[in-house]
Amino acid sequence: MTMFRFKQFTIEQDRCAMKVGTDGVLLGAWVSLRPSDCRLLDVGTGTGVIALMLAQRAPQAEVTAIDIDEACAVQARGNADRSAWRARITVCCAPVQDYRTGLSFDLLVSNPPYYDRSLLPPDAGRTTARHAVSLDSAGLLAAADRLLAPEGRMALVLPPPEAERFRAQAAGRFALQRRTDVWTTPRSGVRRCLLEFVRDGMPVGEPAADRLVIEEAPNHFTEEYKLLTRDFYLKF
Repeated sequence: MTMFRFKQFTIEQDRCAMKVGTDGVLLGAWVSLRPSDCRLLDVGTGTGVIALMLAQRAPQAEVTAIDIDEACAVQARGNADRSAWRARITVCCAPVQDYRTGLSFDLLVSNPPYYDRSLLPPDAGRTTARHAVSLDSAGLLAAADRLLAPEGRMALVLPPPEAERFRAQAAGRFALQRRTDVWTTPRSGVRRCLLEFVRDGMPVGEPAADRLVIEEAPNHFTEEYKLLTRDFYLKF
């Protein structure tokens, strides 16, 4: 599928190895947004879908989307330009480790590469998008530490083992504030973890934790999933 239509924007994705998927849509719909969040950063934007979701949800915010892959950055820019929020979205082609700006961000989101212990696929684009070759957890944490405002937050979507490793690596710099475990079906077990962090030392208490089930049966989506994504998916 080279084009994916949402309710308020359209994603062309023929130049990107990783297409629009549930992970990114979940993160874009789930992450909390405060009225005071004025500068948002999407790391590894790919098609730009999360950046566009953030722009739709936060009309007060400027969104910066960065990707190391030039083809993805070009496609994300095109997708942003066709949207109603093109004036509020900036797209940069750069590794986040090298990204420098005089601004600090209120929120960093990323659907990051995470299969750092699995066999690499033959396709170079998918390798960059889905393996910690160009961006590992340490690199992402260092970038977040450098780019986020003092009260800034970071939100990610990861498989359960990588989520636990990332939380352990973040200790001392970032504390988990919120977590949702995503189950494909009521019996599937946890398939993904949606995580939201604040800087260590911010008052968070016990992290808020809950569960999201996507389907009760094949193509029978739960009400909680429809409620979360209904502002975006045409089918809801």
